Amino acid sequence: MKKYIGPIALTIYILSSISFNSIAQKSAEKPNIIYIYADDLGYGELGSYGQTKIKTPHLDQMAKEGMRFTQHYSSAPVCAPSRCMLMTGKHGGNSYIRGNYEMGGFEDNTEGGQMPLHEGAYTIPKMLKTLGYSTALIGKWGMGVVGSTGSPLNHGFDYYYGYLDQKQAHNHYPTHLWENDRWDSLNNSFIYVHKPIDSTKATDADFDYYRGKDFAADKMTEKAIQFINKHSKEPFFLYLPYTIPHLSLQAPEEYVKKYIGQFDEKPYYGQKGYAATKYPLSTYAAMITYLDDQVGIIMEKIKKLGIDNNTIIMFSSDNGATFSAGVDTKFFNSVSGLRGLKMDVYEGGISVPFIARWPGKIQPNTTSNHSSVQYDLMATIAEITGTNPGKTDGISFLPTLTGKKNNQKIHDFLYFEYPENGGQLAVRLGDWKGVKRNVRKEPNGAWELYNIASDRKETTNVASLHPDIIQKISETAKKAHTHPVVMDWEFVDPKTKK
Repeated sequence: MKKYIGPIALTIYILSSISFNSIAQKSAEKPNIIYIYADDLGYGELGSYGQTKIKTPHLDQMAKEGMRFTQHYSSAPVCAPSRCMLMTGKHGGNSYIRGNYEMGGFEDNTEGGQMPLHEGAYTIPKMLKTLGYSTALIGKWGMGVVGSTGSPLNHGFDYYYGYLDQKQAHNHYPTHLWENDRWDSLNNSFIYVHKPIDSTKATDADFDYYRGKDFAADKMTEKAIQFINKHSKEPFFLYLPYTIPHLSLQAPEEYVKKYIGQFDEKPYYGQKGYAATKYPLSTYAAMITYLDDQVGIIMEKIKKLGIDNNTIIMFSSDNGATFSAGVDTKFFNSVSGLRGLKMDVYEGGISVPFIARWPGKIQPNTTSNHSSVQYDLMATIAEITGTNPGKTDGISFLPTLTGKKNNQKIHDFLYFEYPENGGQLAVRLGDWKGVKRNVRKEPNGAWELYNIASDRKETTNVASLHPDIIQKISETAKKAHTHPVVMDWEFVDPKTKK
């Protein structure tokens, strides 16, 4: 005998079914988002970007299965401001953090971190929390330590694990990492990585001092896999800023052995800071290959869980390749011949690899020359998830990712402001790029001008030929700049000079 359902009950049943189905459909439309961030990885250090000496098969495969960008920029040429601008969608003229404002020391008992991000900052994870996303940071934060306003728990992350202090991250075998504001001890003794060794007396034991048992990045991947497993049936955002290949030169021995004998190399004794290593070229290559393997592990996990088609994975670097302490960027052609390195606003300091993979949404094996920048990420994720990014300097590049080039909005300008290394500015207007260096000493100094379309390596300064373009660039820079919260970072506005 069939049970009678009255008209009111039937209406409630139908409405609840519609509501449940719409919620389920809405949940299915929310893709998982994984953003993997390398540390000091140069534009030319992946096989898909022309690298020939370092093996990166997983990232090369990711490029074949997704889209590779050729004109993508970090927001700044060093760690902390790049990370701040990435998370908040602000360029260097508006960002709360604009330089590496270091505090404390390298020893465990003096761990002080960098300038803390203010508690009221609107970040990507805060934005995604309003949509029901589970959020995690696993890797290097660099925007405040435990007990400060900068703790990741204050900025929309449900969970975090890794380094809070950039100086601690100079050592890939630390005594501890941080997990939700709690100290997590690793099986390593304290290593002062900036202690050089005597080249005339160096033994294998001296080099062994810089090795530990627990490699920090191993722990990061382990925690990332745990987070993905736990949240695979709900939308999640995983920000995965690995500390590789940032100095010190340290890598698991099995990876270093893959390269020993391939290069003509001499030991690095730590004379320019960071850990000494017997095989600097092999170790650097090993670090990047190791990082590539971690990306492979993450991608394989996503496939095994059956969430591949509903997960967008992005990969980039916080700035260009570094310039010292055993790293030979010329040998590896780390920035593909571009001018400058880390701490420069020339192309080599801020041009970075960017690969995005999203099966069914991003056409495989595609390349884009769309001019984009990491402070675009917040706007892009907002459009992906159908939410409001708030006040941002970025422009979503989702139309480019999904092959809808005709719908892609273009920046009026890209702006870079870096208060360190003499004080530097860069403005890109279309194919024109203006660069101004040593602004602290020469606030009225001349702009350099390059046509990026015809002179990507910035070899020929054509400023004298285009005074009209220089005027536009100068005016743009003045409009883009606001006063920073740290007056040490103010090098643009002469009214603030003492």
